[in-house]
Amino acid sequence: MMPATFTRVVRSAQVLCRNTHSQTCLREIIGEELCKIKEAGTWKCERVITSKQGSLITVEGHQKEKILNFCGNNYLGLASHPDVITAAHDALEKYGAGLSSVRFICGTQDIHKELERKIADFHQRDDAILYPSCFDANAGIFECLLTPRDAVFSDELNHASIIDGIRLCKARKHRYLHRDMSDLEQHLKEEKNARIKLIVTDGVFSMDGNIAPLNKICKLANEYGALVFVDEAHATGFFGKTGRGTEEFYDIVGQVDIINSTLGKAMGGASGGYTTGPKELIDLLRQRGRPYLFSNSLPPPVVAAGIKAFDMVLNSNKLAERVRHNTKRFRDSMMKAGFTVAGENHPICPIMLCEERLATVFADEMLGKGIYVIGFSYPVVPKGKARIRVQISASHSDEDIDKAVTAFIEVGKKLNVIP
Repeated sequence: MMPATFTRVVRSAQVLCRNTHSQTCLREIIGEELCKIKEAGTWKCERVITSKQGSLITVEGHQKEKILNFCGNNYLGLASHPDVITAAHDALEKYGAGLSSVRFICGTQDIHKELERKIADFHQRDDAILYPSCFDANAGIFECLLTPRDAVFSDELNHASIIDGIRLCKARKHRYLHRDMSDLEQHLKEEKNARIKLIVTDGVFSMDGNIAPLNKICKLANEYGALVFVDEAHATGFFGKTGRGTEEFYDIVGQVDIINSTLGKAMGGASGGYTTGPKELIDLLRQRGRPYLFSNSLPPPVVAAGIKAFDMVLNSNKLAERVRHNTKRFRDSMMKAGFTVAGENHPICPIMLCEERLATVFADEMLGKGIYVIGFSYPVVPKGKARIRVQISASHSDEDIDKAVTAFIEVGKKLNVIP
């Protein structure tokens, strides 16, 4: 009989051999996939920013110069606004770095409740609930609200977080053609006996910068007894006359039943998402929403930054007006130069290039001219729909806009995109 020590050594060697073989196979399988991504020209390199987020940044490898940033969701320029930074710093000193817990155990502070009240007041809703991100807000609501007796109707180009959230629920699922009201109505007609019928759409579609026909959606919802859910991540704070989003853009404030949005874009730029709507819904999410119940509370500095951002938007429309001014200046100049600019008068301005490699090369050439933009390609956008997604901020000056347009024209001519 072999000694016990020798037996353990042999078994350990066998386990190590199996693990080594498995890892080798895994590396080979993944390596093949990575090669395919590179060969397709859709490999995504992460540039490293070495400064605060803002209209002017420094980028690793370009440390000696300031780069104009036209590729952030920082629509109001609040991510590095001194008042927002001060509010976050003060909260760090008073409340600490984090709660080390979830909300219902020992993770709720008075500032969490204050921010939720401000969000509800801003959107003119009963109540609101905070999440670590809008992705979590979208991941938690459909599973919690919808049952096999219900039906959900989702625009085919909705954000990935909505798609993933809907997958988790047991409702009957319908996907309607992008912004196609005839197709949506046909699906609604098929669900006469559903307990809850929920129409789900982005307010503004992030890859294309186009706007959901929310007024028509709400009209169909009234006709067919449906509820309306809107993700306003790319609208809250700056879209519409006073920044209240797609509802305000169509002058139908109050007609949407449920709004999800984020603090991580215009409203401070850090992190955090929320749902706002009927009190009963918010109460249900506090009791059963898995991302809420099983994720740590938002850190106090992030909460304080969000409070300050909402205060600033509630007190003045100047930043939203500046975004609109900058957006028009950029779009008009780019279209005059011969570029194809997708979207509809929104600060998301996709410059359509179609070819994946071209988008990557174009972005690299722009960085060489001091303009930070990124090429978007599959799977972020459909194959053959590659683009440079420019995003305009209130912090951009007229001179910044004109410099970016000039660079686009120079690179566009060099790469034969425009004549």
